[in-house]
Amino acid sequence: MLDDRNARTGKPFCISRVARVVERIGLAMSGTMCGTFVAAYLARAGIGTLDSIGFITSMILVGMVGFYLGIDIPEKGATQMKLALKGPALKVDPVELLSATGTFLAAIAALVSVYAIVFDEVPQRMGEFVVGGWWLLGVIMQIGAGAIGRLRLVNKTAG
Repeated sequence: MLDDRNARTGKPFCISRVARVVERIGLAMSGTMCGTFVAAYLARAGIGTLDSIGFITSMILVGMVGFYLGIDIPEKGATQMKLALKGPALKVDPVELLSATGTFLAAIAALVSVYAIVFDEVPQRMGEFVVGGWWLLGVIMQIGAGAIGRLRLVNKTAG
C-alpha cells in the first residue's frame, strides 16, 4: 500500500527519495571511475607528481565530487540568459550550460584516457597536459555548477 498521507500532502514518496540517493551514488561512482582512468593515464607519463598516490587519490575524489554535484542540478532558477542566434532568442540557464560543458570535458578526458590505456598508447607530453587540463576544467565546472545550483535553491526557499 502506498503512503496515502505523503500522496495527499504532495511530499515525494519514500521510493522516490531512495531512487534519488541511488542515482546520486551512481553518478559519484561514474566520476570515480572516470577519475581513475584519467589518473592512470597521467601516471603512465612518468612525471613524479602525476605518479604519486596523493595525486591519484585527489583525481579520484575530485571526479566523485564533480559528478555527484554537477550532473544532477536542482530545478532551474529565475536567472536565465537569452542567446540570440539569428532568430528568436533561446533561454539558457547558465548553471546548466556550465554543468553540461564540464561533464562533456571530463567525459572526453576519461574517454581519451581509456582509449590510450586499452590500446597501449604512449602518452605524449602535450597530450597528457591537454587531457589533464580537460579533466580539471571539467570537474571544476561541474562542482561550480552544482554549488551554484544548490545555493540558488537554498536562497529560493529561504526568500
